[in-house]
Amino acid sequence: MSSTTRTGFAPTVDRFFEITKRGSTWAREIRGGLVTFVTMAYIVILNPLILGGFSGDQAAKDVAGHWLQNAQVGAVTALTAGVMTILFGLVARLPFGLAAGLGINSFLAVSVVKDVTWPEAMGLVVIEGLVIVVLAATGLRSLIFRAVPQALKTAITVGIGLFIAFIGLVDSGFVRTSGADSPPVQLGTAGSITTLPTIVFVIGLVIIGVLMARKVKAALLIGIVATTVIAIVLEAIFRVGPSLGTNPAGWNLNAPVLPTALVSLPDLSLVGQFSFGSFHRIGVLAATMLIFTLVFTNFFDAMGTMTGLARQADVADDDGTFPRLRPALIVEGIGAVAGGATSGSSNTVFVESAAGIGEGARTGLASLVTGVLFLLAMFFTPLTQVVPLEVAAAALVVVGALMVSQIRFIDWSEFSVALPVFLTVIVMPLTYSISNGIGAGFISWVLVRSLSGKAKEISPLLWVVALGFLVYFARGPIQLWLG
Repeated sequence: MSSTTRTGFAPTVDRFFEITKRGSTWAREIRGGLVTFVTMAYIVILNPLILGGFSGDQAAKDVAGHWLQNAQVGAVTALTAGVMTILFGLVARLPFGLAAGLGINSFLAVSVVKDVTWPEAMGLVVIEGLVIVVLAATGLRSLIFRAVPQALKTAITVGIGLFIAFIGLVDSGFVRTSGADSPPVQLGTAGSITTLPTIVFVIGLVIIGVLMARKVKAALLIGIVATTVIAIVLEAIFRVGPSLGTNPAGWNLNAPVLPTALVSLPDLSLVGQFSFGSFHRIGVLAATMLIFTLVFTNFFDAMGTMTGLARQADVADDDGTFPRLRPALIVEGIGAVAGGATSGSSNTVFVESAAGIGEGARTGLASLVTGVLFLLAMFFTPLTQVVPLEVAAAALVVVGALMVSQIRFIDWSEFSVALPVFLTVIVMPLTYSISNGIGAGFISWVLVRSLSGKAKEISPLLWVVALGFLVYFARGPIQLWLG
């Protein structure tokens, strides 16, 4: 009996997720889902620090002087990430993990809550998500996706590769701000790699790199586990501790210490705590500008990330699109709605999913594994703190190298293509934003190509999007001008 006519649980799951069809196996999908979770798990710790802070003066207070409690934010962060990643795996059937996006949560904590309350800020996120769902459901988001030239889609993949590698280098302390105008960054501390956490990062990078070069199965997972064990032993000996902003030689986010308690009950009281009162508090125009900023950031960050991940997973077509594109875009929009509704901030596709893809994940089964682990993380929060951010950073650098290899498919011989591609690639890591890189690429593509006599080759939608990015980049002065 052929494999296509077999019945039972395993064959049914295989056909549903197209595991065999995509050249994968159950073992690869499970390993990939586990690796994606390990590289994303830091969000359960980091998101509460961004949205909540510790307490008192260190908290991200809103206009009314209130702040979100860390334990509550951590619980809803894990809950929303788990539910949305599982939903994405079932609907889009792709190995992408979803969680609270770092760009939007920082924007909310630093800028938005200066003028509105936290429930009102989360209400804006819900509206942003609904706008994106409508754009995706009507097909407009897919049309824009398809209107992007192939060279720019490849450039987005390469740029994301550099971006996540840069994230890894910064998170590990290998690259730090210099505190001076020139140069803005430096190697390690005062130009030296001397801190224990950064040395652990280098060890992890070497271990994973060698395992990848030798084509060892589960190279990323083995490397992460091995380096975590090394980190736990070294922390037990030297007791470096976390940095927490006062210990520059400490671990970036969490020290690798075995927890004394494994289980904790989640506090989900933030679920449903959102409001649309911002329109009354700051006015319709100001609230609309905030929603515009949120939509633009989410829309193109997700588009760029999905493009890069689909190529990395080898499921993208020649034009850069991938199976079940519209459902994937709709679910990603629902992630924003869910994030606002639970007060965990807008959820979006995480670029760290590339680590699981690098481990061999090709289908939504890996997303189910990642999502279930996030749900379990609500109850096992102490365990999510065992793997230090420096170890996950090593995996990101390796995966970044894999993604940058796509640069070989770009034709650099025509400068009207080369310049927009270069700007797309270089602006992402230098501005710490996927959206900024995409915007620079779109605007320069439209201007350079049209002024070079190739205006007829540019999609009208690309002109509209480029104009939108001009507004996006000038939103500060525009907001001032509009009062």
